[in-house]
Amino acid sequence: MQPLPLKLVIVSGNYFLSSGRRKVLRNHASWTNWGWRITLIFFPETSGLTLSLVKDPKLAPSGKVKMAWAREHMPVLAKITKRLIARKSFEGYKIGTCLHLEAKTAVLAESIHRAGADVAITGSNPLSTQDDVAAALSETGVHVYAWHGVSEKEHKQNLNRVLDLPPDILIDDGAELSILAHLKGGSRLHRIIGACEETTTGVMRLRAMEQQGKLRFPVIAVNDALTKYLFDSQYGTGQSGLEGIMRATNLLLAGRNVVVAGYGWVGRGVAERARGMGSRVTVTEVNPVRALEALMEGFDVMPMADAAEKGDLFITATGDTDVITASHMLRMKDQAILCNVGHYNVEVSVRDLEKVAVKRKRVRPDVVEYTLGNKKRLYLLSEGRLVNLAAADGHPAEVMDMSFADQALSAEYLTQNKGKLPAKVVKVPEILDFEVASQRLEAFGRKIDTLSRLQQKYLRSWHG
Repeated sequence: MQPLPLKLVIVSGNYFLSSGRRKVLRNHASWTNWGWRITLIFFPETSGLTLSLVKDPKLAPSGKVKMAWAREHMPVLAKITKRLIARKSFEGYKIGTCLHLEAKTAVLAESIHRAGADVAITGSNPLSTQDDVAAALSETGVHVYAWHGVSEKEHKQNLNRVLDLPPDILIDDGAELSILAHLKGGSRLHRIIGACEETTTGVMRLRAMEQQGKLRFPVIAVNDALTKYLFDSQYGTGQSGLEGIMRATNLLLAGRNVVVAGYGWVGRGVAERARGMGSRVTVTEVNPVRALEALMEGFDVMPMADAAEKGDLFITATGDTDVITASHMLRMKDQAILCNVGHYNVEVSVRDLEKVAVKRKRVRPDVVEYTLGNKKRLYLLSEGRLVNLAAADGHPAEVMDMSFADQALSAEYLTQNKGKLPAKVVKVPEILDFEVASQRLEAFGRKIDTLSRLQQKYLRSWHG
Protein backbone atom coordinates (compact mmCIF):
# COMPACT_ATOMS: atom_id res chain seq x y z
CA MET A 1 0.00 0.00 0.00
CA GLN A 2 1.33 3.43 -0.93
CA PRO A 3 1.70 5.95 1.93
CA LEU A 4 -1.33 8.21 2.19
CA PRO A 5 -0.86 12.01 2.16
CA LEU A 6 0.02 13.13 5.66
CA LYS A 7 0.56 16.43 7.37
CA LEU A 8 3.59 16.05 9.61
CA VAL A 9 2.77 16.26 13.30
CA ILE A 10 5.62 16.83 15.72
CA VAL A 11 5.06 15.23 19.11
CA SER A 12 7.43 16.54 21.74
CA GLY A 13 9.33 14.43 24.24
CA ASN A 14 11.02 11.08 23.71
CA TYR A 15 8.13 9.55 21.79
CA PHE A 16 8.74 11.20 18.44
CA LEU A 17 11.47 13.51 17.27
CA SER A 18 11.68 15.18 13.87
CA SER A 19 14.99 13.40 13.33
CA GLY A 20 13.39 10.01 13.94
CA ARG A 21 13.13 7.19 11.41
CA ARG A 22 9.83 6.82 9.52
CA LYS A 23 8.33 3.60 8.21
CA VAL A 24 4.92 2.87 6.71
CA LEU A 25 3.06 -0.19 8.05
CA ARG A 26 -0.25 -0.78 6.29
CA ASN A 27 -2.57 1.95 7.57
CA HIS A 28 -0.27 3.68 10.00
CA ALA A 29 3.04 5.50 10.01
CA SER A 30 5.38 5.28 12.96
CA TRP A 31 8.52 7.09 14.00
CA THR A 32 11.07 5.58 16.33
CA ASN A 33 13.87 7.17 18.26
CA TRP A 34 15.93 5.42 20.94
CA GLY A 35 13.36 2.69 21.35
CA TRP A 36 10.35 4.97 21.91
CA ARG A 37 7.59 5.22 19.37
CA ILE A 38 4.48 7.26 18.80
CA THR A 39 2.24 6.20 15.95
CA LEU A 40 -0.11 8.03 13.63
CA ILE A 41 -3.02 5.86 12.54
CA PHE A 42 -5.21 7.01 9.68
CA PHE A 43 -8.06 5.40 7.79
CA PRO A 44 -9.54 6.33 4.42
CA GLU A 45 -13.11 7.57 4.81
CA THR A 46 -15.55 9.32 2.51
CA SER A 47 -15.02 12.52 4.47
CA GLY A 48 -11.23 12.30 4.51
CA LEU A 49 -8.81 10.77 6.99
CA THR A 50 -9.34 9.68 10.57
CA LEU A 51 -6.14 10.58 12.35
CA SER A 52 -5.01 9.23 15.72
CA LEU A 53 -1.92 9.51 17.89
CA VAL A 54 -1.34 6.38 19.98
CA LYS A 55 1.65 4.57 21.44
CA ASP A 56 1.55 1.35 19.42
CA PRO A 57 -1.22 0.04 17.10
CA LYS A 58 -0.01 -3.53 17.60
CA LEU A 59 -1.47 -3.37 21.13
CA ALA A 60 -5.01 -3.15 19.70
CA PRO A 61 -5.93 -6.87 20.11
CA SER A 62 -5.47 -6.64 23.88
CA GLY A 63 -7.51 -3.44 23.99
CA LYS A 64 -10.32 -5.04 22.00
CA VAL A 65 -10.58 -7.83 24.58
CA LYS A 66 -10.83 -5.25 27.38
CA MET A 67 -13.47 -3.29 25.49
CA ALA A 68 -15.50 -6.44 24.81
CA TRP A 69 -15.49 -7.32 28.51
CA ALA A 70 -16.59 -3.82 29.50
CA ARG A 71 -19.25 -3.73 26.77
CA GLU A 72 -20.73 -7.00 28.07
CA HIS A 73 -21.21 -5.42 31.49
CA MET A 74 -22.67 -2.11 30.30
CA PRO A 75 -26.19 -3.11 29.16
CA VAL A 76 -27.80 0.26 29.95
CA LEU A 77 -25.45 2.15 27.64
CA ALA A 78 -25.92 -0.55 25.00
CA LYS A 79 -29.70 -0.16 25.10
CA ILE A 80 -29.48 3.63 24.94
CA THR A 81 -26.97 3.40 22.07
CA LYS A 82 -29.43 1.36 19.99
CA ARG A 83 -32.00 4.09 20.50
CA LEU A 84 -29.53 6.85 19.63
CA ILE A 85 -28.61 5.02 16.42
CA ALA A 86 -32.27 4.58 15.48
CA ARG A 87 -32.93 8.28 16.09
CA LYS A 88 -29.72 9.33 14.31
CA SER A 89 -29.23 11.57 17.35
CA PHE A 90 -25.66 12.64 16.62
CA GLU A 91 -25.55 12.67 12.83
CA GLY A 92 -23.78 15.81 11.67
CA TYR A 93 -22.39 16.56 15.14
CA LYS A 94 -18.76 16.60 16.25
CA ILE A 95 -18.09 15.63 19.86
CA GLY A 96 -14.82 16.35 21.69
CA THR A 97 -14.06 14.20 24.70
CA CYS A 98 -11.56 14.39 27.56
CA LEU A 99 -11.89 11.40 29.90
CA HIS A 100 -9.72 8.74 31.50
CA LEU A 101 -9.05 6.59 28.47
CA GLU A 102 -9.62 3.00 29.53
CA ALA A 103 -12.02 0.29 28.36
CA LYS A 104 -15.30 1.69 29.69
CA THR A 105 -14.58 5.16 28.32
CA ALA A 106 -13.70 3.62 24.97
CA VAL A 107 -17.11 1.93 24.90
CA LEU A 108 -18.77 5.33 25.45
CA ALA A 109 -16.75 6.98 22.66
CA GLU A 110 -17.45 4.07 20.32
CA SER A 111 -21.18 4.22 21.16
CA ILE A 112 -21.46 7.93 20.41
CA HIS A 113 -19.56 7.42 17.15
CA ARG A 114 -21.90 4.59 16.15
CA ALA A 115 -24.81 6.99 16.75
CA GLY A 116 -23.43 9.24 14.01
CA ALA A 117 -21.02 11.61 15.72
CA ASP A 118 -17.51 12.46 14.59
CA VAL A 119 -15.66 11.87 17.87
CA ALA A 120 -12.22 12.96 19.10
CA ILE A 121 -10.90 11.89 22.48
CA THR A 122 -7.88 12.49 24.69
CA GLY A 123 -6.99 11.27 28.17
CA SER A 124 -7.68 13.42 31.21
CA ASN A 125 -4.77 12.11 33.27
CA PRO A 126 -1.18 11.39 32.19
CA LEU A 127 -1.16 8.00 33.92
CA SER A 128 -4.70 6.71 33.34
CA THR A 129 -4.58 6.07 29.58
CA GLN A 130 -4.26 2.39 28.69
CA ASP A 131 -2.26 2.17 25.48
CA ASP A 132 -3.87 -1.04 24.25
CA VAL A 133 -7.35 0.44 24.65
CA ALA A 134 -6.30 3.65 22.87
CA ALA A 135 -5.00 1.57 19.96
CA ALA A 136 -8.19 -0.49 19.80
CA LEU A 137 -10.42 2.57 19.92
CA SER A 138 -8.47 4.23 17.11
CA GLU A 139 -9.52 1.36 14.82
CA THR A 140 -13.22 2.17 15.29
CA GLY A 141 -13.00 5.50 13.48
CA VAL A 142 -12.72 7.63 16.62
CA HIS A 143 -9.88 10.20 16.59
CA VAL A 144 -7.65 9.20 19.54
CA TYR A 145 -4.90 11.46 20.89
CA ALA A 146 -3.63 9.67 23.98
CA TRP A 147 -0.84 7.55 25.37
CA HIS A 148 0.27 6.60 28.86
CA GLY A 149 2.80 8.91 30.50
CA VAL A 150 2.22 12.08 28.48
CA SER A 151 4.04 15.18 29.66
CA GLU A 152 2.10 18.29 30.63
CA LYS A 153 3.08 19.86 27.31
CA GLU A 154 1.90 16.82 25.34
CA HIS A 155 -1.35 16.77 27.31
CA LYS A 156 -2.04 20.38 26.35
CA GLN A 157 -1.22 19.60 22.72
CA ASN A 158 -3.70 16.72 22.76
CA LEU A 159 -6.42 18.92 24.25
CA ASN A 160 -5.83 21.37 21.43
CA ARG A 161 -6.04 18.55 18.88
CA VAL A 162 -9.49 17.65 20.19
CA LEU A 163 -10.60 21.28 19.90
CA ASP A 164 -9.25 21.33 16.34
CA LEU A 165 -12.01 18.86 15.35
CA PRO A 166 -13.78 21.37 15.99
CA PRO A 167 -16.47 20.04 18.37
CA ASP A 168 -20.12 21.03 18.73
CA ILE A 169 -20.40 19.25 22.09
CA LEU A 170 -17.82 18.57 24.81
CA ILE A 171 -17.81 15.58 27.15
CA ASP A 172 -15.34 16.67 29.78
CA ASP A 173 -13.48 15.63 32.93
CA GLY A 174 -12.28 18.44 35.18
CA ALA A 175 -13.54 21.07 32.70
CA GLU A 176 -10.22 20.95 30.85
CA LEU A 177 -11.69 21.19 27.34
CA SER A 178 -14.34 23.69 28.43
CA ILE A 179 -11.82 26.04 30.03
CA LEU A 180 -9.35 25.75 27.14
CA ALA A 181 -12.12 26.50 24.65
CA HIS A 182 -12.97 29.67 26.58
CA LEU A 183 -9.32 30.71 26.77
CA LYS A 184 -8.83 30.20 23.02
CA GLY A 185 -12.13 31.92 22.15
CA GLY A 186 -12.98 32.64 18.53
CA SER A 187 -15.14 30.60 16.19
CA ARG A 188 -14.39 27.32 17.96
CA LEU A 189 -15.91 28.64 21.19
CA HIS A 190 -18.99 30.03 19.45
CA ARG A 191 -19.53 26.71 17.66
CA ILE A 192 -19.97 24.77 20.93
CA ILE A 193 -23.64 24.25 21.80
CA GLY A 194 -22.90 22.78 25.23
CA ALA A 195 -20.84 20.48 27.41
CA CYS A 196 -21.38 17.56 29.78
CA GLU A 197 -19.13 17.56 32.87
CA GLU A 198 -18.21 14.30 34.61
CA THR A 199 -16.55 15.42 37.85
CA THR A 200 -17.11 17.40 41.04
CA THR A 201 -13.95 19.41 40.38
CA GLY A 202 -15.08 20.30 36.88
CA VAL A 203 -18.55 21.34 38.02
CA MET A 204 -17.03 23.57 40.72
CA ARG A 205 -14.79 25.29 38.16
CA LEU A 206 -17.61 25.82 35.70
CA ARG A 207 -19.91 27.21 38.40
CA ALA A 208 -17.13 29.65 39.31
CA MET A 209 -17.01 30.71 35.64
CA GLU A 210 -20.79 31.11 35.62
CA GLN A 211 -20.74 33.26 38.77
CA GLN A 212 -18.09 35.51 37.23
CA GLY A 213 -20.08 35.84 33.99
CA LYS A 214 -17.42 33.99 31.97
CA LEU A 215 -19.35 30.88 30.91
CA ARG A 216 -20.39 31.07 27.25
CA PHE A 217 -22.35 27.85 26.73
CA PRO A 218 -24.64 25.58 28.78
CA VAL A 219 -23.07 22.78 30.78
CA ILE A 220 -24.95 19.74 32.04
CA ALA A 221 -23.59 18.72 35.44
CA VAL A 222 -23.57 14.96 34.85
CA ASN A 223 -21.61 14.65 38.09
CA ASP A 224 -24.67 15.88 40.00
CA ALA A 225 -27.03 13.24 38.62
CA LEU A 226 -28.26 10.86 41.31
CA THR A 227 -27.26 7.90 39.17
CA LYS A 228 -23.74 9.32 38.99
CA TYR A 229 -22.67 10.49 42.43
CA LEU A 230 -24.62 7.98 44.53
CA PHE A 231 -23.03 5.09 42.67
CA ASP A 232 -19.98 6.14 40.62
CA SER A 233 -18.55 8.46 43.27
CA GLN A 234 -19.43 6.33 46.29
CA TYR A 235 -19.35 2.67 45.25
CA GLY A 236 -17.12 3.08 42.22
CA THR A 237 -14.33 5.04 43.89
CA GLY A 238 -14.75 3.12 47.13
CA GLN A 239 -13.93 -0.13 45.38
CA SER A 240 -11.47 1.06 42.73
CA GLY A 241 -9.55 3.31 45.13
CA LEU A 242 -8.72 0.46 47.47
CA GLU A 243 -8.01 -1.82 44.51
CA GLY A 244 -5.45 0.69 43.22
CA ILE A 245 -3.78 0.93 46.63
CA MET A 246 -3.59 -2.84 46.98
CA ARG A 247 -2.24 -3.34 43.46
CA ALA A 248 0.34 -0.60 43.92
CA THR A 249 1.62 -1.79 47.31
CA ASN A 250 0.62 -5.45 47.79
CA LEU A 251 0.20 -4.60 51.48
CA LEU A 252 -2.46 -5.56 54.03
CA LEU A 253 -5.26 -3.10 54.89
CA ALA A 254 -6.59 -5.00 57.90
CA GLY A 255 -5.33 -3.48 61.15
CA ARG A 256 -3.96 -0.35 59.48
CA ASN A 257 -4.84 3.18 60.55
CA VAL A 258 -6.35 4.77 57.45
CA VAL A 259 -6.93 8.53 57.25
CA VAL A 260 -9.49 9.67 54.66
CA ALA A 261 -9.40 13.39 53.86
CA GLY A 262 -12.87 14.53 52.83
CA TYR A 263 -16.25 12.96 53.54
CA GLY A 264 -18.16 13.75 50.38
CA TRP A 265 -19.55 10.89 48.30
CA VAL A 266 -16.08 9.76 47.27
CA GLY A 267 -14.64 9.98 50.78
CA ARG A 268 -17.50 8.13 52.44
CA GLY A 269 -17.28 5.34 49.88
CA VAL A 270 -13.55 4.93 50.52
CA ALA A 271 -13.96 5.15 54.31
CA GLU A 272 -16.71 2.52 54.38
CA ARG A 273 -14.80 0.05 52.24
CA ALA A 274 -11.56 0.57 54.16
CA ARG A 275 -13.48 -0.24 57.34
CA GLY A 276 -14.88 -3.32 55.61
CA MET A 277 -11.31 -4.45 54.92
CA GLY A 278 -10.51 -4.27 58.62
CA SER A 279 -8.88 -0.84 58.79
CA ARG A 280 -9.33 1.65 61.61
CA VAL A 281 -10.57 4.75 59.81
CA THR A 282 -10.19 8.42 60.71
CA VAL A 283 -11.87 11.18 58.69
CA THR A 284 -10.65 14.76 58.31
CA GLU A 285 -13.09 17.44 57.14
CA VAL A 286 -13.66 21.19 56.87
CA ASN A 287 -17.46 20.89 56.71
CA PRO A 288 -19.02 20.46 60.20
CA VAL A 289 -22.12 18.69 58.84
CA ARG A 290 -20.08 16.09 56.97
CA ALA A 291 -17.75 15.69 59.93
CA LEU A 292 -20.77 15.04 62.15
CA GLU A 293 -22.07 12.48 59.64
CA ALA A 294 -18.72 10.68 59.69
CA LEU A 295 -18.68 10.66 63.49
CA MET A 296 -22.22 9.27 63.76
CA GLU A 297 -21.42 6.65 61.14
CA GLY A 298 -18.70 5.30 63.40
CA PHE A 299 -15.52 6.98 62.17
CA ASP A 300 -13.11 9.00 64.26
CA VAL A 301 -12.86 12.67 63.26
CA MET A 302 -9.95 15.05 63.82
CA PRO A 303 -7.87 17.74 62.05
CA MET A 304 -5.20 16.58 59.61
CA ALA A 305 -2.49 17.97 61.90
CA ASP A 306 -3.50 15.41 64.54
CA ALA A 307 -4.29 12.61 62.11
CA ALA A 308 -0.82 13.00 60.57
CA GLU A 309 0.75 11.40 63.63
CA LYS A 310 -1.74 8.54 63.69
CA GLY A 311 -2.14 7.33 60.11
CA ASP A 312 -0.43 4.49 58.30
CA LEU A 313 -2.23 5.22 55.03
CA PHE A 314 -3.53 8.62 53.90
CA ILE A 315 -6.15 8.88 51.14
CA THR A 316 -7.21 12.33 49.90
CA ALA A 317 -10.71 12.71 48.45
CA THR A 318 -11.42 16.44 48.47
CA GLY A 319 -10.90 17.89 44.98
CA ASP A 320 -8.93 20.71 46.64
CA THR A 321 -5.26 21.64 46.88
CA ASP A 322 -2.68 21.35 49.70
CA VAL A 323 -4.67 18.90 51.80
CA ILE A 324 -1.45 17.23 52.95
CA THR A 325 1.53 19.58 53.15
CA ALA A 326 5.07 19.63 54.54
CA SER A 327 3.91 20.36 58.09
CA HIS A 328 1.84 17.17 58.04
CA MET A 329 4.52 15.08 56.34
CA LEU A 330 7.12 15.92 58.96
CA ARG A 331 4.81 14.58 61.69
CA MET A 332 4.05 11.27 59.99
CA LYS A 333 5.21 7.80 60.96
CA ASP A 334 8.05 6.08 59.18
CA GLN A 335 6.74 4.26 56.07
CA ALA A 336 3.42 6.11 55.94
CA ILE A 337 1.69 5.81 52.55
CA LEU A 338 0.19 8.79 50.68
CA CYS A 339 -2.28 8.62 47.81
CA ASN A 340 -5.14 10.46 46.13
CA VAL A 341 -8.58 9.50 44.79
CA GLY A 342 -9.92 13.07 44.55
CA HIS A 343 -8.82 14.63 41.30
CA TYR A 344 -5.59 16.42 40.36
CA ASN A 345 -2.15 15.72 41.82
CA VAL A 346 -2.33 18.75 44.11
CA GLU A 347 -4.17 17.25 47.10
CA VAL A 348 -0.97 15.67 48.40
CA SER A 349 1.54 18.47 47.89
CA VAL A 350 4.18 16.70 45.81
CA ARG A 351 6.02 20.01 45.68
CA ASP A 352 6.33 20.03 49.48
CA LEU A 353 7.31 16.37 49.55
CA GLU A 354 10.16 17.05 47.13
CA LYS A 355 11.32 19.95 49.32
CA VAL A 356 11.42 18.04 52.62
CA ALA A 357 12.95 14.88 51.10
CA VAL A 358 16.70 14.32 50.94
CA LYS A 359 16.42 11.20 48.79
CA ARG A 360 13.87 9.56 46.53
CA LYS A 361 13.78 6.20 44.78
CA ARG A 362 11.19 4.11 42.97
CA VAL A 363 10.56 0.92 44.91
CA ARG A 364 7.62 -0.44 42.89
CA PRO A 365 6.13 0.59 39.53
CA ASP A 366 3.59 2.88 41.20
CA VAL A 367 5.44 3.63 44.46
CA VAL A 368 8.17 6.19 45.10
CA GLU A 369 9.94 6.23 48.46
CA TYR A 370 10.90 9.65 49.86
CA THR A 371 13.42 9.77 52.69
CA LEU A 372 13.01 12.92 54.78
CA GLY A 373 15.64 14.83 56.70
CA ASN A 374 14.37 13.21 59.92
CA LYS A 375 15.22 9.77 58.42
CA LYS A 376 11.56 8.78 58.07
CA ARG A 377 10.38 7.30 54.79
CA LEU A 378 7.11 8.23 53.08
CA TYR A 379 5.66 6.34 50.13
CA LEU A 380 3.80 8.26 47.41
CA LEU A 381 1.53 6.26 45.11
CA SER A 382 1.06 7.09 41.42
CA GLU A 383 2.77 10.50 41.68
CA GLY A 384 -0.17 11.75 43.75
CA ARG A 385 -2.52 11.26 40.79
CA LEU A 386 -5.69 9.17 40.85
CA VAL A 387 -4.49 5.86 42.24
CA ASN A 388 -7.63 3.99 41.18
CA LEU A 389 -6.90 4.78 37.52
CA ALA A 390 -3.11 5.01 37.51
CA ALA A 391 -2.52 1.77 39.43
CA ALA A 392 -5.74 -0.10 38.56
CA ASP A 393 -8.52 -0.16 35.95
CA GLY A 394 -10.82 2.48 37.42
CA HIS A 395 -14.41 1.96 38.49
CA PRO A 396 -16.36 -1.26 37.93
CA ALA A 397 -18.16 -1.45 34.58
CA GLU A 398 -21.61 -1.62 36.18
CA VAL A 399 -21.33 1.82 37.80
CA MET A 400 -19.73 3.40 34.74
CA ASP A 401 -22.62 1.96 32.75
CA MET A 402 -24.85 4.42 34.60
CA SER A 403 -22.47 7.39 34.46
CA PHE A 404 -21.83 7.00 30.75
CA ALA A 405 -25.52 6.42 30.03
CA ASP A 406 -26.03 9.79 31.74
CA GLN A 407 -23.36 11.29 29.48
CA ALA A 408 -24.89 9.91 26.28
CA LEU A 409 -28.41 11.02 27.20
CA SER A 410 -27.17 14.45 28.30
CA ALA A 411 -25.32 14.94 25.01
CA GLU A 412 -28.51 14.02 23.15
CA TYR A 413 -30.44 16.48 25.34
CA LEU A 414 -28.06 19.23 24.20
CA THR A 415 -28.80 18.46 20.55
CA GLN A 416 -32.55 18.48 21.24
CA ASN A 417 -32.35 21.83 23.02
CA LYS A 418 -29.78 23.60 20.85
CA GLY A 419 -30.03 27.36 21.42
CA LYS A 420 -32.69 26.99 24.13
CA LEU A 421 -30.56 26.50 27.26
CA PRO A 422 -28.90 29.37 29.17
CA ALA A 423 -25.13 29.63 29.47
CA LYS A 424 -25.23 28.13 32.94
CA VAL A 425 -24.47 24.90 34.75
CA VAL A 426 -27.74 22.95 34.65
CA LYS A 427 -28.91 19.67 36.15
CA VAL A 428 -29.45 16.41 34.32
CA PRO A 429 -33.23 16.29 33.75
CA GLU A 430 -34.85 14.06 36.37
CA ILE A 431 -36.60 11.99 33.72
CA LEU A 432 -33.22 10.98 32.27
CA ASP A 433 -31.81 10.21 35.72
CA PHE A 434 -34.77 7.97 36.55
CA GLU A 435 -34.58 6.27 33.15
CA VAL A 436 -30.98 5.25 33.80
CA ALA A 437 -31.83 3.97 37.29
CA SER A 438 -34.80 1.98 35.99
CA GLN A 439 -32.74 0.38 33.24
CA ARG A 440 -29.94 -0.50 35.65
CA LEU A 441 -32.46 -2.17 37.99
CA GLU A 442 -33.79 -4.11 35.02
CA ALA A 443 -30.24 -5.17 34.13
CA PHE A 444 -29.85 -6.50 37.68
CA GLY A 445 -33.07 -8.45 37.19
CA ARG A 446 -35.04 -6.46 39.76
CA LYS A 447 -38.49 -4.85 39.71
CA ILE A 448 -40.12 -2.26 41.96
CA ASP A 449 -43.65 -1.22 42.86
CA THR A 450 -45.61 1.63 41.30
CA LEU A 451 -48.00 4.00 43.04
CA SER A 452 -51.70 3.30 42.65
CA ARG A 453 -54.03 6.09 41.55
CA LEU A 454 -55.31 6.33 45.12
CA GLN A 455 -51.77 6.70 46.47
CA GLN A 456 -50.95 9.37 43.89
CA LYS A 457 -54.12 11.26 44.79
CA TYR A 458 -53.29 11.02 48.51
CA LEU A 459 -49.81 12.45 47.98
CA ARG A 460 -51.26 15.39 46.03
CA SER A 461 -53.85 16.23 48.66
CA TRP A 462 -53.32 18.51 51.66
CA HIS A 463 -56.22 17.49 53.90
CA GLY A 464 -55.58 13.74 54.24
